[in-house]
Amino acid sequence: MKITHNKVGQNLNLTDAGKSDKATNIANKSAKDVAGTKADLLSSSLGDSSKVELSPKAQEAKRIKELAMAAPDVDEAKVAKFRDMIDKGTYKVDAKSIADKMVDEHLEF
Repeated sequence: MKITHNKVGQNLNLTDAGKSDKATNIANKSAKDVAGTKADLLSSSLGDSSKVELSPKAQEAKRIKELAMAAPDVDEAKVAKFRDMIDKGTYKVDAKSIADKMVDEHLEF
């Protein structure tokens, strides 16, 4: 026997979705607690006796990365210089030089 009714189970999805969200939140919290506990146990068991030494290459890479991160993305002084030259009308474009470079780049491919 089959019973078909459009309103049967109408609210079922709403309650199931709520339960699913709660279960997901509980699982996420548990995973974070376990990860935190493992990290705490590891750090307390190692204490101050653990030591890490970086190779000279790693130290150089770290230094280069720090220098690159400290450098500005835009050279403000250079931008100001060219903006001033354009405003005064003293900036001249060498069309032949630009065309030569474009042709050279095209020939490299």
